[in-house]
Amino acid sequence: MKAFREDGFRGWRWAAVAVGFGLLAGAGFARGGETIELVRHGDGALEISESLRNEAEAALRRATDWLKARQRSEGHWSNPEHPALTALPLWALVDGGERESAAARRAVAWLRGRVQDDGGIYVPREEGRGGGLANYNTAIGMVALHRTGDPALTPVVQRAREFVARSQHLGGDLYHGGMGYDAATGRAYADLSNSVVAFEAMRLTESVEDLRPTGEDRVDLDWEAAVQFIQRSHNHPDFNPQPWATDDPRERGGFAYHPEQTRAGTFEDDEGVVRFRSMPGMTYAGLLSYIYADVDRGDPRVRATIDWVTRNWSLDGNNPVSGGEQHHDTQDDREGLFYLYNVMSKGLAAYGQDVFNPPGRPPFNWRVQLIERLLALQRIDADPGHGFWVNAVGRYWEADPVLVTAYALIALQIALGG
Repeated sequence: MKAFREDGFRGWRWAAVAVGFGLLAGAGFARGGETIELVRHGDGALEISESLRNEAEAALRRATDWLKARQRSEGHWSNPEHPALTALPLWALVDGGERESAAARRAVAWLRGRVQDDGGIYVPREEGRGGGLANYNTAIGMVALHRTGDPALTPVVQRAREFVARSQHLGGDLYHGGMGYDAATGRAYADLSNSVVAFEAMRLTESVEDLRPTGEDRVDLDWEAAVQFIQRSHNHPDFNPQPWATDDPRERGGFAYHPEQTRAGTFEDDEGVVRFRSMPGMTYAGLLSYIYADVDRGDPRVRATIDWVTRNWSLDGNNPVSGGEQHHDTQDDREGLFYLYNVMSKGLAAYGQDVFNPPGRPPFNWRVQLIERLLALQRIDADPGHGFWVNAVGRYWEADPVLVTAYALIALQIALGG
């Protein structure tokens, strides 16, 4: 199995074999035509069974039907002030084989109507923190449009790339290299959540640069600056000189929200220094960001991130665990839960390893466990039998079943090998 980006992924072209990072020696994998039998443990299978795959595909169909039935006649979903809430369902539909559906065509037409003169895909707004969330909406919108494969959309995607590239914060401060919600606000601010969305968008659409007219400059981010920002959010003193970065084994290797904030709480070490706790969602965002920035799989920064993932593996909530037990409760575990599942699936699929062996616990296949969890959380409309997902905790917009269903659909498609 190879792990690589869809469009021009120059790095990370290696076989994902079951060695290193604590993989169980008895786990099965294919290598050079030889198939080694997978073993099973108390916490479930180490491969996706046919029955589980069939259940997952049925869940995908239910959710696809649910989304299509809830599209507004104008072509958008949910809140029209935020085009990303239409782009994410479109992304899920296209990746699920609905590229030519009427729902996808209506969504494309509606998104095209949100393209601004500056190339961004957003609805102009002046009020509120973050302005109109222009970077976030543009990044997700351009990926969704690009994934349709319609060549008529190439100029739209190219101009959106120019908008996102201009929005990278290059101010030479702690946020240098990152991305915020809206560069037009003039705030020296970036966070890893916005950054990973922009990094992903620029990598997944980079093939359109080959289609620019001769003599026209190619557009890209400053990836060296991006890596600097990623490191400043990395909770590891070997890579991040920030005083909050810790060597505590429970936290080391994870990520904060941005270089000056974690939303997982803080603690004092033995010397009385305030340290940041690591955030699960941001840790997977950090892993994916390193991948998109072409940091090598064997790089110590990536290895440290994977080590955190292995030690703190959990699907029970967006709250770190150590050895299977939560060690702080500064937030409701369900806050941002489906964002976590979405970015987790992308990060681990791109990393290219399916089976991990946390210390003191049985090995696990993240794909199997994530599929099982998403199946358990899907809600079914009794009539007509459609399926959807929603978070009981509404923070980060996760009370919106359209957003959450799109997150879950994409995560489930990736977990199945998409």
